[in-house]
Amino acid sequence: MNFIVEKVVLSKEKKIISTSAAKWDSRYTHDPPHTTDYYLKCCVGGVLSCGLTHLAVTPLDVAKCNMQVDPVKYKGLVNSVKTIMAEEGSAALFKGWLPTLLGYSAQGCFKFGLYEFFKDFYSNLAGEKAAHDYRGIIYLAGSASAEIFADAALCPMEMVKVKVQTSVPGTFPTELGAALAVMRSDPSTGFPFRSLVPLWSRQVPYTMAKFFFFEMVKEEFYRSVFTAPKETYSKGTHLGITFASGYIAGVACAIVSHPADTVVSKMSKSGKSPGAILAELGPMGIWGGLGTRILMIGTLTGLQWWIYDTFKTAIGLGIQTKKH
Repeated sequence: MNFIVEKVVLSKEKKIISTSAAKWDSRYTHDPPHTTDYYLKCCVGGVLSCGLTHLAVTPLDVAKCNMQVDPVKYKGLVNSVKTIMAEEGSAALFKGWLPTLLGYSAQGCFKFGLYEFFKDFYSNLAGEKAAHDYRGIIYLAGSASAEIFADAALCPMEMVKVKVQTSVPGTFPTELGAALAVMRSDPSTGFPFRSLVPLWSRQVPYTMAKFFFFEMVKEEFYRSVFTAPKETYSKGTHLGITFASGYIAGVACAIVSHPADTVVSKMSKSGKSPGAILAELGPMGIWGGLGTRILMIGTLTGLQWWIYDTFKTAIGLGIQTKKH
């Protein structure tokens, strides 16, 4: 009889232990927990992060796109800026600012919000130990998944932006409403999703590098440089680490995604297929404007992470610090 009772008790204990292990949930290992409300707030942070930063670097983007489309005429950043201002006026450096703001705000919403979601989703699929041991793969998978949706949101406005920025002055409207009307009425533009596949080829590797290197560099900062408990550092220190990690990640992003970025810019003007453009450019031609893009994307990525973490800190989602 005692043997039977002990067996039942042991069986119940095993069941409890098994159930407890199965209930591990990445979402609730964080402070604060990653609830739906948390993900939605991250979406808002992403809107501010991507929309504002891309708007701020519009002049660099205009110069970079023209350097990619016509490298003979637009040689180097300073020369390109001078040429654009001389031919079209200083206002031309902000061509396409509205589709830039709208498109990248939508992209940022899904990029950051869904990254947080997919990171937890894949962690739960992997299990507690594997999620920690293979966290780099989780970062890559989560960011790639999020970017697929983010680019679908970005694509229509990206097509309008690039067409506005690279068209010969007077041949294409610069106002958003008029530009949209022209692109919708012309089947040859392939609006709104003709550039989606090239956009994926540019943005998915870019975003994977952006999130992977950011997470790893930031982790290394805390492991090797800022080795005291995280809560002992000020908010300013944490945000400084965020910016530095984001800038380093941005340099990697620019290099990884530049060939596809060149193709997207060329497509807007020539109407050729990605394969035809690659064959025309050759292995060296796809790197036109890389220096400008490294400057732009490094600064952009650092600022994006800084704005994102600043927003999260302001609403109580950042790292908790000690009050002095």
